[in-house]
Amino acid sequence: MSLDDNQEKIDVREGIVHSAIPADELARLSDDVIMALKTVYDPEIPADIFELGLIYKIDIEDDRSVKIVMTLTAPGCPVAGEMPGWVENAVGAVEGVSGVEVSMSFDPPWTPDRMSEEAQVAVGWY
Repeated sequence: MSLDDNQEKIDVREGIVHSAIPADELARLSDDVIMALKTVYDPEIPADIFELGLIYKIDIEDDRSVKIVMTLTAPGCPVAGEMPGWVENAVGAVEGVSGVEVSMSFDPPWTPDRMSEEAQVAVGWY
């Protein structure tokens, strides 16, 4: 049995998904995507969405497209319709990113314990 070129290549001995992107480029892309996410703020909370814990998953595909699963502090958030576009624009501006797909998930629901210490300090909870 051989793997199709389009399938993920997983080394089950290590639990690592291998990428066609060179390791140094993947590291740079990862850092740059996170830095881009840190430019997007929830307008009601003085902290960026990454430090707030609103980003559940970031996948950088072999074609350099980025798939992001995120949430909001509440399903009825006033910027629910706009924030995915802000994320798409911020990450899409990263050099080397070929495209961005943002999906919303409310499972698990966001809670304040997902916030980093940096975000807790920014909102005065630490």
